[in-house]
Amino acid sequence: MTQPSALGPEARDAALAAMEGVAGQPELDVLVVGGGIVGVGAALDAVTRGLSTGLLEQRDLASGTSSRSSKLVHGGLRYLELLDFGLVREALQERGLLLTRLAPHLVRPVPFLYPLTHRGWERPYVGAGLALYDAMAALGKSEMGVPRHRHLSRRGVKRIAPDFDATSIAGAIKYYDCQVDDARLVVTIARTAAAHGAHVATRVKVTGFLREGERVVGVRARDLEHGRDLEVRARVVINAAGVWTDEIQELVGGRGSLHVQASKGIHLVVPRDRIRSEAGFIVRTEKSVLFVIPWGRHWIIGTTDTAWDLDKAHPAASKADIDYVLGHVNAILREPLDHDDVEGVYAGLRPLLSGESEPTSRISREHTVVTPVPGLVMIAGGKLTTYRVMGRDAVDAAAHSLKSSLNLAVRGSITHRVPLVGASDWETRQNQRVLLARRSGLHVARIDHLLGRYGGMVDEVLALVAERPSLGEPLTGTEDYLAAEVVYAVTHEAARHLDDVLTRRTRISIETFDRGVAAAPAAAALMAAELGWDDARTAEEVDHYRRRVEAERRSQAKPTDEEADEARVVVGDVV
Repeated sequence: MTQPSALGPEARDAALAAMEGVAGQPELDVLVVGGGIVGVGAALDAVTRGLSTGLLEQRDLASGTSSRSSKLVHGGLRYLELLDFGLVREALQERGLLLTRLAPHLVRPVPFLYPLTHRGWERPYVGAGLALYDAMAALGKSEMGVPRHRHLSRRGVKRIAPDFDATSIAGAIKYYDCQVDDARLVVTIARTAAAHGAHVATRVKVTGFLREGERVVGVRARDLEHGRDLEVRARVVINAAGVWTDEIQELVGGRGSLHVQASKGIHLVVPRDRIRSEAGFIVRTEKSVLFVIPWGRHWIIGTTDTAWDLDKAHPAASKADIDYVLGHVNAILREPLDHDDVEGVYAGLRPLLSGESEPTSRISREHTVVTPVPGLVMIAGGKLTTYRVMGRDAVDAAAHSLKSSLNLAVRGSITHRVPLVGASDWETRQNQRVLLARRSGLHVARIDHLLGRYGGMVDEVLALVAERPSLGEPLTGTEDYLAAEVVYAVTHEAARHLDDVLTRRTRISIETFDRGVAAAPAAAALMAAELGWDDARTAEEVDHYRRRVEAERRSQAKPTDEEADEARVVVGDVV
């Protein structure tokens, strides 16, 4: 029997009470540490196998790497060239699952042009690779879900992408991958896990492990919202801390065989009208791959791939990073972009499995699961697209531990058959889009926007508008998001702070030239009414957000990583 999926303040309190055992609950079967894509994927896998499951995240859902990716669900074309066929095939199968069964309301196809710069050999070479790419997708267990690739002449490229500088190319190949709002995917998976009985609590920092002899039997943690310490007992703890994996290993005495190298990738966001094109681009650079990705009324352009050993919570993009991306994208555009065209900048850290001296751009994205001590499973590596496989593999290891130590049999994974919340009614609501617009008084374009973010859960957002018509107006300071979405982020999506709403539940922080500063007061006022903030607390949230934006802008004017980091870390997380 499913439960409500809403992750509001009351749900957080109830989850902590259940995990502490004060509600008469026994110890958990599985406790997941980390609320990124891998953590929520593991929690969903565990709870749908019939295991009592909890999840703790020290900041916000998707507050690390999982909200700062290229936002692509893809097979990884460059891994074909590395002959990593298994990784590509696995990722393409997961792409098909997400697009056609698990999250069709969140994942959508996006066209790309792969420019051909050499006459003769390159077209058959790249064409063969893309034919294999399509074949791997078509032969998967789910539908392919996207059109097959096709070849374009130089004239064909000009028709599709008039702002692409086609003077130095011999044509292109148009192919499809998919994209997703990564943070929204994480929140939706977390809500799906909660709907099936998982206990989810953010702003809880794990400070140590509970031990009985050699075995890990739970964690000590700090509730950062209320300033209190607690203990959560579990038969198995799964660590899915991403770039913080090494720090978690230190809590068990440094025992563990994983070493994670953080690799920084930065992205720029520019308005859609700055580049006239019906498709995105993918271009190889000397260090990485440059993507120019359609993103609603914007383009996302990235990325870099450089080692990072500074602050992990707030990686900073330097002026050198921004210049690097602008320089490479301008090499393929007829009209160059400059710093004034950039609406938003974000930097994220990839958790790459390391241990060798090779540069981060060549380290594999494949994941590894280890059990360094009894009762503790650690997982690291991987990529957004294959989160479900990673969660499955982590829970498989937990199941092995439960079987060998407690003789507890665990069923196999079923997440390939479990649609995420909002998926089941999405197609029906799409067909009813005009009717929903008429009933709600919103424009059809607004309904389309909501459907692309909430799927079948659009009914819950529209219920807020029906109850409070003022929530059907755009949030002051932005045209793209409704006031209702701020309220819904608090009542249903675990948003606890203004930063959560402006940077992850919405993308206002990177989709407006002022980085969301104008929208901050109105958003904070709406949140205050739901969270019981007084005027001083509300003003503090707005002030912190403004200072965070100022710190990011200063960091992005610094020439080096060290100087950018120093400018950014001046403003940490709001407490």
